[in-house]
Amino acid sequence: MSGNHKREELLFLNFNQDDGCFACGTDAGFRIYNCDPFKETFRRRFDNGGIGVVEMLFRCNILALVGGGRSPRYSPNKVMIWDDHQSRCIGELSFRVEVRAVRLRRDKIVVVLEHKIYVYNFADLKILHATDTAANPAGLCALSPAQGSAVMACPGLNRGQVRVELYDLGTTKFISAHDSDLACLALTLDGSMLATASEKGTLVRVYDTPRGTLLHEFRRGADRAQIYSIAFAPTNDFLAATSDKGTMHVYAVPARASYQAGGSGGSGR
Repeated sequence: MSGNHKREELLFLNFNQDDGCFACGTDAGFRIYNCDPFKETFRRRFDNGGIGVVEMLFRCNILALVGGGRSPRYSPNKVMIWDDHQSRCIGELSFRVEVRAVRLRRDKIVVVLEHKIYVYNFADLKILHATDTAANPAGLCALSPAQGSAVMACPGLNRGQVRVELYDLGTTKFISAHDSDLACLALTLDGSMLATASEKGTLVRVYDTPRGTLLHEFRRGADRAQIYSIAFAPTNDFLAATSDKGTMHVYAVPARASYQAGGSGGSGR
């Protein structure tokens, strides 16, 4: 940071859809970083407020912003569509309650509230779909970015349940993933597989999204843990999980041909 400015407080960090770069929201604006080679791509500083959510759309100039911090730049109840070429907002979506998360793909905007999720058409911001969820203060939601494979996963209405919307197939699947509350969700780029973890944090499960069936179960450990994030490799053959134990587990995901149908696993759900 320049000596002319106080140190900024980090409010948010998230990777873009292909994990090639990531965005940081701070109490004074936002920054975009390239991963390899690592470098800051650009930053925008706002003198009058913080950004609590910065959602990128691959590497294009359009971002979704939500105000955050002690002095939000925008209302935490609004999603602002920011065009960085014009350095201004070109659209907004307003809600009665705080926005918990935003997910983007080239044709859809998904806005996550604590008890509801709204899906909009990107081109004209017209609403396409709305669904109720169980209490979701962490804003859990996963959206596949691959063209021609639109899949969304979010909490269902029951504890440990995942709702999977297969937009291209016009179907909805409900997966009873865990006995305890959900802690993390992740989809592969093509939306074909879903990884889940519960607040207990001992197991990570992988499901086939079109069928809603369990494919794999990986043990993180015997002790309870808070799993911070889970992510698939772009090629779907590895899965990583990080937790408050200060470790990262990387699992080899067997090829789909090796899947054998079976029960959803033993204890530790």
